Amino acid sequence: MKDPQVLVIGVLVNPFAGIGGSVALKGSDGETTRDEALRRGATPQAPRRMTRALSSLATRNNIRVLTWGGAMGEQSCMEAGLPCQVVGESPMPSGPDDTCDAAKQLQQAGAELLLFAGGDGTARDLVDAVGTSMPVLGVPAGCKMHSAVYAVNPEAAGSLLAELAEGKLVALQQAEVRDIDEDAFRQGVVRARHYGELQVPAEARYLQQVKCGGREVEDLVVTEVAAWVADSMEEDTWYLMGSGSTVAVVMDQLGLENTLLGVDAVYNHEVVATDLGARQLLELIGDQPARAVITVIGGQGHLFGRGNQQFSPELIRRLGKDSIQILATRTKINTLEGRPLLVDSGDAELDQALCGLWPVITGYEDQILYRVATDGSVNS
Repeated sequence: MKDPQVLVIGVLVNPFAGIGGSVALKGSDGETTRDEALRRGATPQAPRRMTRALSSLATRNNIRVLTWGGAMGEQSCMEAGLPCQVVGESPMPSGPDDTCDAAKQLQQAGAELLLFAGGDGTARDLVDAVGTSMPVLGVPAGCKMHSAVYAVNPEAAGSLLAELAEGKLVALQQAEVRDIDEDAFRQGVVRARHYGELQVPAEARYLQQVKCGGREVEDLVVTEVAAWVADSMEEDTWYLMGSGSTVAVVMDQLGLENTLLGVDAVYNHEVVATDLGARQLLELIGDQPARAVITVIGGQGHLFGRGNQQFSPELIRRLGKDSIQILATRTKINTLEGRPLLVDSGDAELDQALCGLWPVITGYEDQILYRVATDGSVNS
């Protein structure tokens, strides 16, 4: 059974990332470039840089590591003195298909966040493999570093993961991955195009537009949260609006009446039904696209099981984690003093499945990653 107090990270290294840099090849993409770099005496640097990122985590007992065999992660973990579980292995020399396969299998094995060492080519592979379905963080190891998915250095990546494991607020951003034309780059021309997005944890910070004397202006922040949710609502999708004053502000932004302590159903920006029970909600949405919009009970931190039992285990399973939006200001999260958000749906198996890192909407285009657990331990 998954331990909700433990952060499960996947460690993945592209061992040949950046191998062409030191021998003036201005890139590492493709077998021809890799082989030429090795012929010129280049030494792989990515495994060593991953070791640097992991070294500060070796003494922590609240981090579990899943990794790929050999130079694609296992070697770095061993050199850092970090216990790890090897999920699989690829023949060497590895290529993009191996990176994609490893990333998918690490995610399937339970990794909540993927720490990878590579360059823009590796980031591009991860867009194809996992997209925005899980947070990732890059340890910079490539020749080309145009994508906005990397820590400033390996040690910074390790520090960021340590903060996450400690329960500190870590922002979640959708970062751009750039695809660079290496042939043009070798001619001194930077020709890049938008390739995709990855979800990246970043250092927690307050947004400047909602600060006053270093503290959030709470009412303004709630409005910012509500405005982003309202602006992001999709057509032809059911929105099950949970109880609480924060969700009520979303309804106010939409110009709709709501049931403060109930669950209302909104479809195409119109209230279709109000104050619904669990069975009614299931029957109403059927098999159509649907999302739940919920908030956090201040002080307690409960998401499910306190005042919103309309979200039954069956309904929560029907929606799925990716269709549940959590709204809370950073001030409300900070009142928990590091304790996790709580779930008590009445179904122990479901509660365990809901444990882990969740994105929480904390402002306009602003999210953090925060832990959900079944108990209130500070380090959960």
